[in-house]
Amino acid sequence: MNHIIPNLDTISHQLMSLERPKKAKMLVVDDEPDNLDLLYRTFRRDFQVLKAESGVRALEVLAAEGEVAVIISDQRMPEMKGTEFLSRTVPQFPNTMRIILTGFTDVEDLVEAINSGQVYKYITKPWNPDELKEVVQRAAETYELLKQRTEELQRSQSQTALLSTILCTAQEANSLDACLEPLASLFNQTFHADGCIVQLVEDGTLAATQGVYSANGGLENWLDNDSLTKAAIATQKMQVAVNIPADHSLASDTHYASSGTQAHLIVPAIYRGEVLAVLSLQWKQPCTLREDELVLLHVSAQQIALVFACARCHL
Repeated sequence: MNHIIPNLDTISHQLMSLERPKKAKMLVVDDEPDNLDLLYRTFRRDFQVLKAESGVRALEVLAAEGEVAVIISDQRMPEMKGTEFLSRTVPQFPNTMRIILTGFTDVEDLVEAINSGQVYKYITKPWNPDELKEVVQRAAETYELLKQRTEELQRSQSQTALLSTILCTAQEANSLDACLEPLASLFNQTFHADGCIVQLVEDGTLAATQGVYSANGGLENWLDNDSLTKAAIATQKMQVAVNIPADHSLASDTHYASSGTQAHLIVPAIYRGEVLAVLSLQWKQPCTLREDELVLLHVSAQQIALVFACARCHL
């Protein structure tokens, strides 16, 4: 992969240094306070445990907190059975693993829930703590696998859509300048940036023509004075600052502080050894892009370069 982006290892290391491993979320639901507290104590070391005393309250917790890796729910609760509650979570959180605790022989409810994919496992009460821990561990691992596969599919779809849209934008534009702002908007949205600039380069220098897009409006273009931009053009390599306030090498670039930019990634668009444009993505918080996103940015930038090279000839 280094032959595609020579400094990818360095960039990836910088990005990963900002990431902190987080405990997976778990939701425990039981109308008996003692059971709820016991479940919390059992799993608090390994999970971020959320508690709810009823199915109705649990739905409110999920609405506020979002997806969790594992839900453990009692079956017999007032207002709503555990299986009914869990069935309501399936459409919005299909990857979540659901475990039922039951002290009764609710065979029909459990069999239906398991067969329909709403319940991963059921545990009888009183439960064996070691058995429950083992089941939850397997459930959490299954969740991570499903989540990974879902994310990979979404990334693949996003990559295809991005590359396709680049070509469509170029084909529909009636001038080279008309390509710039739609492309900047596209990259801004795809990578959830606070601002994006696509600016042409002529003879190794930023051209006056530029495309600027900002999610919040009013993005100032200071690339002419930016050391990362100059380095990207000079070296023809992607440049990134993932945590600018902590990067002493950028202390002299005062435009970062004045604009509130805390992360900046700039990619040169190269065609036949010549930088034709630069793509600048800016964030108001430290950046956490994945390695596959860096590769996508690099490939997309080179596709833009090809589009611009063709546009010079035909527009």
